[in-house]
Amino acid sequence: MAFSQPVKFENSTRGFSQLLRWVRKRASASLPVAFVMEATGIYYEPLAYHLHKLRQIVSILLPNKVKHFGKSLNIKSKTDNIDARIIGQLGTERQLTPWQPPSPVFKALRELTRHYTDLKRERTVLSNRLDALLSAQEPPAFVIRSHKEMIKKFENEIAKCEAQIEVVLKKEEWLQEKANKLLTIKGIGLISLAIILAETQGFALMANARQLTSYAGFDVVERESGTSVKGKTRISKKGNSRIRAALYFPAMVASRYNAALRAVYQRITARKAGKKVGLVALQRKLLLLIYSMWKNNTLFQERLLTSGDQERKPLLRHKDEVFENKVGRYRDLPTLDELPSDLSSEALLRQ
Repeated sequence: MAFSQPVKFENSTRGFSQLLRWVRKRASASLPVAFVMEATGIYYEPLAYHLHKLRQIVSILLPNKVKHFGKSLNIKSKTDNIDARIIGQLGTERQLTPWQPPSPVFKALRELTRHYTDLKRERTVLSNRLDALLSAQEPPAFVIRSHKEMIKKFENEIAKCEAQIEVVLKKEEWLQEKANKLLTIKGIGLISLAIILAETQGFALMANARQLTSYAGFDVVERESGTSVKGKTRISKKGNSRIRAALYFPAMVASRYNAALRAVYQRITARKAGKKVGLVALQRKLLLLIYSMWKNNTLFQERLLTSGDQERKPLLRHKDEVFENKVGRYRDLPTLDELPSDLSSEALLRQ
């Protein structure tokens, strides 16, 4: 396999044109040309969108995939030239999925929800600083007043951002209809739902629930080898942390006020010292529930099994029991792939 010498181009329209001319001089007319790049923040987007408009084949790689591929080649150094060669070799050896840009509505929603999250984080930092100042000995009045004014500005911007998110969700009728159905889930709020839809592009890139679980970092990682290694089994957390963060408080609310999910939470935590394992289970269950309702376009139906429902065995019970009995050591959690194709929200929560 032969590689050319690395060449640098500006990350601008002029640089993109130079890149395409450079590629045409070296490409064979009988072979297809594909462009492979690493997702480095947002800096890859201008080139990716430019090439996509020209109907070129583009593939976007996550940094961890490039890193692990480089390790498999026993490459220890890291420079721009080395990374370029690693990405080029990966694109040559692997069958990569062509990249498709998100729809404008989900792209706008993603930018708004991330801005909203950043504003909330900054407001929390300022609030913590103000609390610390108020506990200090004779803090300057100007500093306290300045903190309060900044916090108020952040709160105003947060309110504006939340209103804009709601506008985007109502911009298209089909999206508003689906969102209203998902908001019938007790525990799910507007912002939490908007973050999940934005980060998954409306589940457009999810082929099944297992892929969604892995994308959100809820997939299970085991650490067992022979008789000496008996590590705890945990969720990988190698996924979209924004989705997990968005589901944390909804899971807490659902554990108290969502009758169906409260029963699941109480059963899981009945024999556990800690409650976190139950909250993680509810986070995952809420995500799968949203995915199922989005795909089936259904309303949430809250129902619990009564004593007279003996003939209707609860779905997923055997898997939940595995989860309960393996705290820190559980092997797997159920996915929608393991359930009937006509699964509804009622069936998913019938515990």
